[in-house]
Amino acid sequence: MKQPQKPSEPPEEHNQELDFEQELLEVERSLAALRERYQQVQRDLRQQKQLQYKLYKLSQDKKPTPEIEAELRQIQQQLEVLEVCLESQLFSWRSIKEPFWQAIRFGGMGVIIGWILKSFAG
Repeated sequence: MKQPQKPSEPPEEHNQELDFEQELLEVERSLAALRERYQQVQRDLRQQKQLQYKLYKLSQDKKPTPEIEAELRQIQQQLEVLEVCLESQLFSWRSIKEPFWQAIRFGGMGVIIGWILKSFAG
């Protein structure tokens, strides 16, 4: 006696699952990049505060030596670099914030609609 063959998935459903998996992986990569960027911003902010404090303390010296003046210039340059990094990192978050939440919102709705359709079809 022949055993009944398992019906194969229609190609369209298989493609939709692959598309969803790819979109989900893309959202996960975006989230990981966002976490990494956030941690970098936090490190840069801490370093900025430390440098500002050091700059303040060195500038309080009544008779700055050439070494202190050189260190003050170096600290000022580091602060400028940090400001540029912070601005570019925050700009990057603003540019991906909307697409990120759109992917979360519509991806979640797609899963829910898929479950509902599958329950009716199943």
